[in-house]
Amino acid sequence: MKKIRYILLMIFIISACDRGFDEINIDPTKHRVLATSKLTSTQLFTSGERYENWRANLIYQSTMMQHFATTAGYWAGDKYTWNRGYASSLIDRYYTTAVKTIEDLLVQLEEDGEPEEMKAIARIMRVFIYSRLTDLYGDVPYSEAGKAVIEGIFTPKYDPQSEIYADMLKELEESTAILSDGTSGYGDADLMFQGDMGKWRRFGYSMMMRLGFRLIKVDPAASKEWVTKAINGGVMESNADIAFIPHTAGPEGVNKNGIGETFTADASMRMSKTFIDFLQGDPRLTVLGSLPEDTGEKNANDEPILRTEEERLDPDMQKGLPNGLDLEMLEEMTGEKNIQAYTEPNRLLITGEDAPMFFQTYAEVEFMLAEAGVRWGLAGDPEAHYNAGVRAAMKMLELYGSAGAISDGDIDDYLMANPYDPANALEQINTQYWAATFLNEYESFANWRRTGFPVLVPVNYPGNVTGGTIPRRLTYAESDQSNNPENYQAAIDRQGPDELTTRVWWDVE
Repeated sequence: MKKIRYILLMIFIISACDRGFDEINIDPTKHRVLATSKLTSTQLFTSGERYENWRANLIYQSTMMQHFATTAGYWAGDKYTWNRGYASSLIDRYYTTAVKTIEDLLVQLEEDGEPEEMKAIARIMRVFIYSRLTDLYGDVPYSEAGKAVIEGIFTPKYDPQSEIYADMLKELEESTAILSDGTSGYGDADLMFQGDMGKWRRFGYSMMMRLGFRLIKVDPAASKEWVTKAINGGVMESNADIAFIPHTAGPEGVNKNGIGETFTADASMRMSKTFIDFLQGDPRLTVLGSLPEDTGEKNANDEPILRTEEERLDPDMQKGLPNGLDLEMLEEMTGEKNIQAYTEPNRLLITGEDAPMFFQTYAEVEFMLAEAGVRWGLAGDPEAHYNAGVRAAMKMLELYGSAGAISDGDIDDYLMANPYDPANALEQINTQYWAATFLNEYESFANWRRTGFPVLVPVNYPGNVTGGTIPRRLTYAESDQSNNPENYQAAIDRQGPDELTTRVWWDVE
């Protein structure tokens, strides 16, 4: 416990040094904060706080991907309206926290002559951070990012996404080659894998496969090449390899799950009708969703009528909210305005501030292996990988707690009722991928843009800015138009207008 408290104290110090460092002229690379503690803080910054998880992950992407729906007007993603501050929230937050800290860590590891495996782990973590940024925004600061104090670069250029991807894949190839088995010098300060180099290596190759697949529309040959390298290198092998951050809901407030904090602050989201319809007959239905305790109705004494836990978890009573509606539109469509009649995220299990935050899962890897088999005959039988992916996606819910456990028998029944269909394989595989990435909306959105699956029916809310089409990216920070105008404009000239409908490099039509 003393060690954990020390690490959390160091995170506070790093956070303080990271914010406004150019004004106070403090070089965070010269502070003798341990490298191990910097990795801890990087991982927590990457998991994210309520700010960006609320805005970029949930308000925008979760509703665009029709996992959630809401009648609340400020949930802009549900209606394809534009709130620049919400849309830029990840880029605003990551560059002041995760990016600065990982760049500082790499400099410190080099200056201190730390072992190559510690550098390799930091490089893999760095790729994950930048992959989220570039997949969501396109061209972003990369080669010059996080170097204001290190190299005096205060207005970094935006690198083309094609160049970012080339370098990220190179970084993964070099870093995974360094890692063997055993425990790195990070030890328990590594919240994700406790320094287990074998798990980091498998995560690196699994990330290589993810990024390799991103190239499928823009460069199919390169996509196959990188996916093949990843498979040959060795990807995740079981749920024991899942890349996730464990969180705690302690009074310090440092290690809380940012999505859980959002659920604490905001009760307006409901499960989308699209998602609830998909989950019919699926044992995940009442693990992921439940009805609200308050029915929204009152008894003769004007007291709220409450549901029992059994009623809240009754699979036959779950009802999804259609996307793209406000309360008046909901009443016009259904004849009632009571959103308490609709399923919300399961507040009995998955919405805690101590819930795990998933970066990449074994289920995703199995679905990618299935797709590699369908496309190129790689990795063996696609059906076996599809079945393993479904099983892993259901079994991983135990990480939320014992109430998330799904029996082998229930999984067998589901697979028998929903067998692998070779004629519809890519849609089936990637629709299951969408279900498995619920709450990791960064990945749901990226994979949907890559594959077009699941097939989602867009909304056409009055005043939307996309012409009634699902957005293809989020938009840059408004501050860069004045603080870094030349580089901002160069990115716009190269990529296209800074709008929700502009496609990133790998998302060609």
